[in-house]
Amino acid sequence: MGAGQRWAAGLTACCTMLLAGCSGEERGSATESGTADRFPITIAAAQVGDALADGNDVERAIEAYTGTQLDIQWIPSAAYDDKVSVLIASGKLPMMLRLKSTPPSARAIQSGLFWEIGPYLPSYPNLSALSPQYYDNIRVDGKLYGVPLFRDIARSAVVYRKDWLEKLGMNLPVTAEQWYEVCRAMALGDPDGNGRDDTYGLILGKKYNDGSAATTTRIAVSLGAPNKWGVDEQGQFTPEFMTEPYLDVLRLLRRLYEEKLVNRDFAVLDDDEAEKQYDTGRGGLRVGVAQNAKGMQDRLTGSGIKGEYDLAPMTGPSGVRATAEPGNNGFYVFPKSSVKSEEELKKILGFIDKMLDEEMATLQLRGLEGRHFVRTEGGAAEYKDFELFQKEVKPYRDTFFNLEGYKGVPLKDTPLGEKGKRIPKESLASAVRNPAAGLESRTYTERGRELEERIGDAQTKFIMGRIDEAGWQAEVQAWLKAGGEQMIREYEEAYRKASSAR
Repeated sequence: MGAGQRWAAGLTACCTMLLAGCSGEERGSATESGTADRFPITIAAAQVGDALADGNDVERAIEAYTGTQLDIQWIPSAAYDDKVSVLIASGKLPMMLRLKSTPPSARAIQSGLFWEIGPYLPSYPNLSALSPQYYDNIRVDGKLYGVPLFRDIARSAVVYRKDWLEKLGMNLPVTAEQWYEVCRAMALGDPDGNGRDDTYGLILGKKYNDGSAATTTRIAVSLGAPNKWGVDEQGQFTPEFMTEPYLDVLRLLRRLYEEKLVNRDFAVLDDDEAEKQYDTGRGGLRVGVAQNAKGMQDRLTGSGIKGEYDLAPMTGPSGVRATAEPGNNGFYVFPKSSVKSEEELKKILGFIDKMLDEEMATLQLRGLEGRHFVRTEGGAAEYKDFELFQKEVKPYRDTFFNLEGYKGVPLKDTPLGEKGKRIPKESLASAVRNPAAGLESRTYTERGRELEERIGDAQTKFIMGRIDEAGWQAEVQAWLKAGGEQMIREYEEAYRKASSAR
């Protein structure tokens, strides 16, 4: 019996004992002493999809292995950010709270609400084994206050309906004009053959231009734009939206909107709802994450639609150019008001470290053996019921701590799934980094969200035809005067200091 088979047998035994009431006392162990000695952890997590039942088999297996009792407050993802603001304002915080790298988060951290954890990491074998870049990207004032939800750094890709492109006799776009032509053909060329104009190339949600996963940023970078910020040889910073490739993307979306070739409700449509429209065969080009392609294909097939998705790296006139993302989907912080002592903090960090063990990595990435996956002759995992995995396991995979390729039984996947894992690795060498990542700007910390919303709203107005290019340039000048120019100077100064310190 190989090492992977031995641990799988152990996990299966643990789950069997769990049903009779087992608890974890040492790393990966379970006893029959009940659950009274388990360490309770309260967690606020974003819910995507259907609500999960308390005490389900996956959650019980996690508790048994880690010796914890989890109390997870599942918050609908569309409402999560607002709920976090309410929780912070109320002071009634869970022991683990997921934040994102936003100005409000930075302000909350700087106010002293959360434990600094950097000095503790060397004591945890998994957390200390991962690349320092993951942690550097979430530091505040040079200190570490959270553990990231680890993700590939160069994971952006375009997932597309291969059957539609073949029917239309077209190739994937690599220029702004080609993006327009393909989107136009997918909207007007009846690619699904139902005789109606009910399809689009792109289907946008209201966060189309927000954050590191912004559709506008990903397309613009492929066309030659910087990733959020550009910096030249003299150390001068330029925001992405003041570059010509980014403006070309805004012009593209404006043209699509004017000609009714993109969904008219994009400014108010939740991103989850936009994604569902791809699942029901209404969209042909999704700028997203490479690993999403397999799930999109399964959901499309599950909708009874005979169609084929494929994916490709973000590619422009000069070749592959992917956005280098922060390498996380947010990070967990640990409020001092609910994590009362250093001892409790260490127990939580121990829980997180165990979630990166081989056993828990496989549980999060593959599910329960026999229920969600089976073993191949070579010892790899093969999904038995991927739809069931998506329903029962994916919420925990997305909520907790894992990284494909770090630990866990390797997966024998579909060709599309294998491609989804391969593209982020291949795109890493050509990934475009955000030079402002990790730099300090007081203006961004204090007013960054306000400034982002201001210029984001201006982009939406431009796309919808409420302002012309002169109006857009006026909005950019207003942004500069409202604090953008000061933020640029602060980033330039921080960049000079960081460069001289190297």
